[in-house]
Amino acid sequence: MRERAMATQVGTDQAPLRPSAGPRPAELGLRERKKLRTRRALRMAAIRLVAERGLDGVSVDEIAAAAEVSTRTFFNYFPTKDDAIVGIDPEDIREITEALVARPLGEEPLAAVRAVMLQRAALIAPEQADLWRARLAIIRRHPHLMTASAASWSSYENALAEAVGSRCGLDPARDPYPAVLVAAVLAIVRILSLRWQESPGAPLADLLGQAFDSLSRGLPPPPRRSPA
Repeated sequence: MRERAMATQVGTDQAPLRPSAGPRPAELGLRERKKLRTRRALRMAAIRLVAERGLDGVSVDEIAAAAEVSTRTFFNYFPTKDDAIVGIDPEDIREITEALVARPLGEEPLAAVRAVMLQRAALIAPEQADLWRARLAIIRRHPHLMTASAASWSSYENALAEAVGSRCGLDPARDPYPAVLVAAVLAIVRILSLRWQESPGAPLADLLGQAFDSLSRGLPPPPRRSPA
């Protein structure tokens, strides 16, 4: 089903609440940039050390030392070692939701989310891709981390649904459209990110773009392949 058709079925009795036409979000201040660097340094240290030694072979003290901060500082950013490995950065959520709200006023919700996700995917540096693959390997060796990972995705999903709702004039707690749209988008992101990490080839942004195009057309089935 096309996104336009979905929109006409949900919340048609409410006038759209368009995002502000004001300036884009301001750049992070010095303090915020420093906090972001510290969080990412801790995450990279945690993943690198656990990939080398295993989850039980690394302590929080060692992660903090590798990131050149105190153990107390570690706990200012992450409640547990597991969260340092699988959690989604709050700053990433903020950046994505603000970018979504700042998209052009007349853009349909799916097109806006698509543009933001593709912009983010295009910025993935080679070292980030390596970090993702290392984290995936850790999660597979320690299945209990899947629970923490799912909780992180849930907070991400809720924030995006709120941002989509603000574009449409819909309350995600009352109207399912924002949550349904975001669930479909994040399913694409999760599945293709996983496949891309396992078998890197085409840029992730290209893979996501093809899938989003298919979603916008109502997910028509691909041509049937002849038996080998």
